This record gives sequence, C-alpha cells and structure tokens, in this order.
Amino acid sequence: MPKLVVHGATLACSCGASPASLSVLPTEKTGVDDKPAATINDYAPNVNIAPFGMCTTQANPQVAAATAAAQGVLTPQPCVPVTTSPWSPGASIVMINEVKALSSDSTLSCNWTGSISVKDPGSEVDVD
Repeated sequence: MPKLVVHGATLACSCGASPASLSVLPTEKTGVDDKPAATINDYAPNVNIAPFGMCTTQANPQVAAATAAAQGVLTPQPCVPVTTSPWSPGASIVMINEVKALSSDSTLSCNWTGSISVKDPGSEVDVD
C-alpha cells in the first residue's frame, strides 16, 4: 500500500549518482510527526527537488558537452533537476487543500530523461 510522502523523504533519480531529499515548504497544515505532507505539486527544482549529485545522461547538455570534449568518454556533470510537471499519479483518495497528496508510488520526470522516484517516504501513513 502506498505511503504518504513528507518533508525529508528520500528520492532517487535514474540518471543521478546520489539520493536527494524532498523539501516541503511548511505552508501546509497537514503533516505527520511535525513534518509537512507533500502534494503532487511539490516538484519545483531546487525548492522541492534537490540535485542528485552528478548527472549521467547525455540528454543533459552539460553532460553531452563534457562527454564530447572528453572524446566520447561519458563525463558526468553536476545535477540540475529540470522538473516541469507534477508528480504522477498521487494518492487516489487523500487530498491536501484540494490537491492530491503525494504517494510513495508516484514518479516525476526530469526533462533530461531521468525518472525520479520515492525511496523512503518518511512516514508509515497509508494513503490509498
């Protein structure tokens, strides 16, 4: 059963070298253990989604340029997430201020082809 995702949850990107934490601004009144609960709209790069260390996809122009300069040897570059649309699918039942709560089975796409997933939601509260 999917779990409610809260501030401090651990995220992973399929093209990133390191895990990152989810930041949820404390504007939400709903939470678990004094941690604000996330919604599907918590996807802003560098606000909600922290960098994942080094990026390894050549869809990222910085990685492509560095790899070309290294004569085709993959040369990872610092991750700068580019997320432009909400998490999907979100909780099927739980809403926070009329927005779907973020569930641990949701994913988020990075424009550089990475798929961001929740590795540890930070709570044990079921959302479906």
